[in-house]
Amino acid sequence: MIPFLFEALTFIISVAVVCITLFLFYAYKSTTTYPELKRHDSEKFYFDTGTKTKRRFPDYMDKPTLDLSVVVPAYNEETRLPIMMAETMEYLEMRQTNDPSFTYEVLIVDDGSKDITTEIGLRQSEKYGSDKVRVLTLHKNKGKGGAVRMGVLSSRGKNILFVDADGASKFSDLDKLETSLSALLSIDRSDDKKYKKLSKHHGPVAVVCGSRAHLEKDSMAERSLFRTVLMIGFHFVVWFFCVRGIRDTQCGFKLMTRGAALLLFRNLHVERWAFDVDMLFLAQTFGVPVDEVAIQWQEIEGKN
Repeated sequence: MIPFLFEALTFIISVAVVCITLFLFYAYKSTTTYPELKRHDSEKFYFDTGTKTKRRFPDYMDKPTLDLSVVVPAYNEETRLPIMMAETMEYLEMRQTNDPSFTYEVLIVDDGSKDITTEIGLRQSEKYGSDKVRVLTLHKNKGKGGAVRMGVLSSRGKNILFVDADGASKFSDLDKLETSLSALLSIDRSDDKKYKKLSKHHGPVAVVCGSRAHLEKDSMAERSLFRTVLMIGFHFVVWFFCVRGIRDTQCGFKLMTRGAALLLFRNLHVERWAFDVDMLFLAQTFGVPVDEVAIQWQEIEGKN
């Protein structure tokens, strides 16, 4: 019995090593030498559902005019997007009702979907107005990182949140992220020369990551041994080569200041899976303060 278990464990570990090696190769091949910031002509405009005309997105170098921009990358999300948007808009509208000075926008970035994701987004825009909900339809699929980048570069907010379209995270946990962001920005960094240089050119910079790390034990109990070994291997590779101090790099619920978002996404080299690792690696390299906050999260069926 023991020899059999040893052989099985050896096989699983060997397969995991191969998978991790393939991941590193994929990450290398999908990384661009220079960040892709060019836009197709069609990506420079959004459809204003009020005037029924196309209007140009603002330039990312313009000064922010809103408190918050919510960027939602969406690829073939016709089923899950309406549910996610219902929760998101309920929270944002209630917050604005309670505090009329609060301003926001939601940018749905259709990443070259083959379904009616854009149409679903435009229905939301028609319901709430194009000043609150805008749809950016990419000419071709760029990957989630590329979609978030385009959303960031089209945004108007002082702070920028990007959130997955599946609705797995509880949107009201934004309160927790904002509290953490304020705490990071209130720290006296007058002796930090690196940060002083950053803030001089980019304004206040900070990133807060929503985290599912506190749910790890429960999720491991539900996973197969093979998937658990792969997960541990991935975490080790990320820790060893890239990002330390952040337990959950992949959670699609991250808040950052505009200065941090523009700095990081203008320099992002990975546009597809694991772009978060590249983003956080850049943040730590540049000296951008980063925090991690536990959020509520649930598995949502559908496309991932």
